[in-house]
Amino acid sequence: MRSLLRPKIVSELDLANGTYNPFPTFPYSGTLRPVYPLSPKREVPDSIPKPDYAVDGIPRSERKLIGRHAISILTKEEQEKMRTVCIYGREILDIAAAAIKPGVTTDYLDQIVHEETIKRNAYPSPLNYVKFPKSFCSSVNEVICHGIPDQRPLEDGDIVNLDISVYYDGFHSDLNETYYVGDKALADPESVRVVEAARECLDEAIKIVKPGTPFKEFGNVIEKHAKLRNCSVVKTYCGHGVNQLFHTTPTIPHYAKNKALGTCQPGMTFTIEPMIALGTYKDKTWPDDWTSVTQDGKKTAQFEHTLLVTKDGVEVLTARNSKSPGGAVPMPASATANGV
Repeated sequence: MRSLLRPKIVSELDLANGTYNPFPTFPYSGTLRPVYPLSPKREVPDSIPKPDYAVDGIPRSERKLIGRHAISILTKEEQEKMRTVCIYGREILDIAAAAIKPGVTTDYLDQIVHEETIKRNAYPSPLNYVKFPKSFCSSVNEVICHGIPDQRPLEDGDIVNLDISVYYDGFHSDLNETYYVGDKALADPESVRVVEAARECLDEAIKIVKPGTPFKEFGNVIEKHAKLRNCSVVKTYCGHGVNQLFHTTPTIPHYAKNKALGTCQPGMTFTIEPMIALGTYKDKTWPDDWTSVTQDGKKTAQFEHTLLVTKDGVEVLTARNSKSPGGAVPMPASATANGV
């Protein structure tokens, strides 16, 4: 209904490159603006198996389980399928990340993600999921999550999150990382602080994944570490179960004192994906109904892995390898609560 009532107002066409802002009167919280037109929907060959929402955008398999609290325990065979699709997700993320540089558009990165997914006889899980128009999510600077790839060139000093999800042989994988764009981003202490804080928060949470760990405990660990880095934790979006369904039980909040039910058990697969902000944790959504941004316009960063609980602990199914682009950089001395 919100979409139907939205005024049909766009900015004037930029004659130099044919682009425009579709929502020029929207009160943006930061400096980022959408740059349209979006490229046409990318096609997936008929021969590639697709999730149930691929045609009409409705994830019926998920919706019929709304209200269910049971959490799937995967068989050994199903775990192997998760390993395979997660390897594909990691490969695709690394290929796209290697193309990041000033001047590259996120739409171009979307083309890379789409083509690399198709090469693996897989389907890009975000494409047409609840009508999402692209094959991955690209979130720049103040965008918390669900950014739509468009025609804006990345700029030296940006940070950008690439969120990759893949569907193959009946299973989904889900992972993301935040990257520095150019030397200016690496030289900016605030950008480094929020990116490395988000990376560390995920690492700290993964350390306690094992049978018996309450799901609610991850948020306590994450928020404690975020506060150490003078950052806040976004509360609106959570980690989730991922297997034959893109999003399912359990729900994994990333903030402290949450009320998540249940404990980790061997055979469960889920994501932890903390969204960490330099300023307020509060969010707002652009009129595209997807792009979530911080209310104060300050930068935010996120990292995500798909995890398998084992009898002894955890297997990070989407783990980085020695050739993965990006990676941790030294944290600025000013990044802790006591300045050391």
